[in-house]
Amino acid sequence: MTRRLAQVAQKVGVSEATVSRVLNNKPGVSEATRQSVLSALDVLGYERPTQLRGERARLVGLVLPELQNPIFPAFAEVIGGALAQQGLTPVLCTRTKGGVSEADYVELLLQQQVSGVVFAGGLYAQADAEHEHYKRLAARKIPVVLVNAAIERLGFPAVSCDDAVAVEQAWRHLSSLGHRRIGLVLGPADHQPSRRKLAAARALAERSGSELPEEHVARAMFSLEGSQAAASRLLDAGVTGIVCASDPLALGAVRAARRRGLAVPGEVSVVGFDDSAFMNCTEPPLTTVRQPIEAMGRAAVELLALQIAGGAVPADELLFEPELVVRGSTGQAPRD
Repeated sequence: MTRRLAQVAQKVGVSEATVSRVLNNKPGVSEATRQSVLSALDVLGYERPTQLRGERARLVGLVLPELQNPIFPAFAEVIGGALAQQGLTPVLCTRTKGGVSEADYVELLLQQQVSGVVFAGGLYAQADAEHEHYKRLAARKIPVVLVNAAIERLGFPAVSCDDAVAVEQAWRHLSSLGHRRIGLVLGPADHQPSRRKLAAARALAERSGSELPEEHVARAMFSLEGSQAAASRLLDAGVTGIVCASDPLALGAVRAARRRGLAVPGEVSVVGFDDSAFMNCTEPPLTTVRQPIEAMGRAAVELLALQIAGGAVPADELLFEPELVVRGSTGQAPRD
């Protein structure tokens, strides 16, 4: 008990006597200090006293699929800062291959009595993935917000970048440069944002009086290696412009072109999606479609905070418009 008091007191920056008063539900402690002590108790993994277990912690789970793609640390920074401004403490949960799953993290967060959960790039976007843990959150009435397109039926509020607008911006940019054979590198077939991007590309092709050939669509896991293989198939099909579903996929496409001795952008143009960190430092600097991370992250936290406070939130998905950022990976189409 003494060790617990000392650790909590040190983390919060108050006396052990103050921690003791909070744990024994005694008066004489400000509400802000009380919440800080309870949050520290949760973070350190100590069980709350029986009389305090009915209250939810001021903790919010922030569940990400990975940290290697710079877009996810960028979302974490914005969302974490916005949560802190609301007096909420983010608990970062990152899935690992063959390790802790999204469902495992949800179980842990429920044990910690979190106030809510924000998911960014989770299994909610994959139609064929396991979704039982989302149903558990809904059954427990835990406030949840999803970042970017989700499958239907989950019923959680979502904040998304408009995938259709993103593809339209990239496609029209390549078309304006004279590219007529444009291909797509997308995520798996059940990935909802990729489905939306594909539908938008098909609609654009139809408007121009043609169709998008199946051999101009390649799928990959979200990795450099997967994209390199997918982009190679597009190059075999003769495409000169490639639109990718993420920046790492675009970098894989650039690598595929170079491995074949093709110049980027002289012979092949590549457009990414996200505008994550350092994309202006690649060689060539990557043309990409920028997600409005700041606006989306803050909107997600506002929706979560409103739910935590007991307010109603809009059932409609909030769509944010992206912005094309033209750099050095796109240029005039090569002459046939």
